[in-house]
Amino acid sequence: MSTDLHALWEVHREAGWPPMSTPREGELMTLDTVVSGCALYFFDAEETLDPPRIDMLQTCLAELDDLLPDLSGECIDYFGRLRRLAELLVKSTTP
Repeated sequence: MSTDLHALWEVHREAGWPPMSTPREGELMTLDTVVSGCALYFFDAEETLDPPRIDMLQTCLAELDDLLPDLSGECIDYFGRLRRLAELLVKSTTP
């Protein structure tokens, strides 16, 4: 799974911010920042996360599940990938 996670993280890092016109852009930006921060921590900390970061990612997953149905086009691709990244991070560090 670590190889998949590394590959997904690289794709996400290289992706540009998608064009959007939604009043929830600030929320989406925050979710991107939190998940990306957890990914950086994961790769810098011998591929593990502490319990507070796991909790944050689980909250992000729930929020993304709420927001994704309202997105379209490039946004759905970008934030669907972000959701998958969060999911893999949680699965990589929980028994």
